[in-house]
Amino acid sequence: MVGSRRYGYVNTATMEMMESMSSNCVQSTFKQEAVAGKGMVTSNHPLASLAGTEMLMSGGNAVDAAISTMFALSVVEPMMTTIFVAGFINIRLADGTVTTIDNYATVPQKAREDMFTAIPGSLENDVEGDLNNTGYLAVATGGTLLGWAEAIERYGNLSLKRVVEPAVRYGRQGFRVSPYLRAMIIQCQDQLAQFPASAEVFLPGGAAPKVGDVIRRSDYSDTLEQIGEYGPDFLYRGPLGETIVEDMARNGGLLTKDDLESYRVYERAPVTGTYRGYDIVAMAPASSGGTHVIQMLNILEGYDLKSMGFGSTETIHVMAEAMKIAFADRFRYMADPERVDVPVDWLTAKGYAAERRAQIDLERAQQYEAAPMPDGEGDCTTHCCAADADGNLVTTTQTLNNAFGSRVTVPGTGMLLNNCMHLMDPTPGRTNSIEPGKRILSSMSPTLVMKDGQPYLAIGTPGGVRIFGSIMQAIINLIDHEMTLQESVEAPRIWDRGPVLEIEQGFPNTAELKASLEALGHTVETPLKVAGGMNGILRHPETGMLHGAACWRADGVPLGYSGGDALVDEESFEAGVPV
Repeated sequence: MVGSRRYGYVNTATMEMMESMSSNCVQSTFKQEAVAGKGMVTSNHPLASLAGTEMLMSGGNAVDAAISTMFALSVVEPMMTTIFVAGFINIRLADGTVTTIDNYATVPQKAREDMFTAIPGSLENDVEGDLNNTGYLAVATGGTLLGWAEAIERYGNLSLKRVVEPAVRYGRQGFRVSPYLRAMIIQCQDQLAQFPASAEVFLPGGAAPKVGDVIRRSDYSDTLEQIGEYGPDFLYRGPLGETIVEDMARNGGLLTKDDLESYRVYERAPVTGTYRGYDIVAMAPASSGGTHVIQMLNILEGYDLKSMGFGSTETIHVMAEAMKIAFADRFRYMADPERVDVPVDWLTAKGYAAERRAQIDLERAQQYEAAPMPDGEGDCTTHCCAADADGNLVTTTQTLNNAFGSRVTVPGTGMLLNNCMHLMDPTPGRTNSIEPGKRILSSMSPTLVMKDGQPYLAIGTPGGVRIFGSIMQAIINLIDHEMTLQESVEAPRIWDRGPVLEIEQGFPNTAELKASLEALGHTVETPLKVAGGMNGILRHPETGMLHGAACWRADGVPLGYSGGDALVDEESFEAGVPV
């Protein structure tokens, strides 16, 4: 196995695949795309994709499929999401309506601006005692369950009880431990061991389970079954919430009954832009991701990226500079839109992009902000997409923040709790400093792309602050470099917020590329992975076929179905004529 604690694990075959990519396009992929005519679901676990496909084949639409997939992910990808975390849902309905649901986490009312002691010089919001990362003080008010339930109620065809059924089943029957899950458990085993209810499930016998072992989550299945029966009030105004609050009080946590009862989901208009004739539809703040995806595409639209070539020094240089510009603006302007006036229209304007593009020097790297404010967003997130035969399209990203969140499981519930307080700046007096009730800023970028008014692409990825740069690159791979969707999500990536430029090891001639970029003034590192397991669905503009893809960086699987009902002559059938 090849890998690192920070970037996870991939096998030798994956590395060989990455090294086989050419300088102009991706010649081979580690995984294969799926193609179907009636429906498609992509996610970062095969059982979760199966749950969504089950909904499509049971009369559900893409919204039902996406939310069922997410419930299933909360069981089988436990390090990434649960029902009390944070995320965003981007929906395009068959009638052309586009809307987004913001179910991101909020700061508890008892939180104080100076409640943590920041570690000087940290760019990851680290504090003394790791208190905002592990344990009860790290937990923010999660909105996942309420957001998922409202999506089903407003736009789905099925009941919440039906949508949650596959997740309940998986928890009771158990699921296989993959190499990816085992690696994540090993990475977090010291923290998980601190909390008996977490250790009982994920460290049976005091050690990480082996690949192929089966994990069962019966307590969590019981919790999900009750949610299916009683709805989200079972958590936000009922017995499950009372259990959480009591556990918090016993262990010095901040969450109260008032935090749960006062939590609100926001349905927001998306942020929109264009790129070379395609319409981009993305998340507005409290996600910074959508705004900066569009901002970076606006800047890069002024370059002939196709002629410059995928993976060339020139292409990587201008993309890195565009990323640093976006991060400079993010640090200055982005925060909870209910409390800060975020200038989205200006940041996504073509004119502003032209001004910023003019600052890029093609001969040397620059730093567009000398001292960026801290940003501690975790990269342990999950994503899914769903499309149905009627033209509904959904892309949604949800997160515990870091792997297994706070590592706390509420005893008797099987439910892990988030560590979204790690996203807040622990230093008082800054844009994203801790403030009671404040909506936490995110980089999540579940994104839709339209062509000539018709749905073209749904895409998203985990990866913390690396998310929106990765989504930008996938869109450019498709449009400029004419890759397939599978090639686009698997292609090697870069990331740069300054002062370090990360380029994945999968680029061809990595050593030579690193040297040429350093000659331009970049400080280059070559990690195994940038961001996480991207997945998406592309609707072919000519054939209408759905292409699903999931990349090698996670356990992702696309599942689709074609066919349909039998062709029946109703008149002959009613007349008793054999069919």
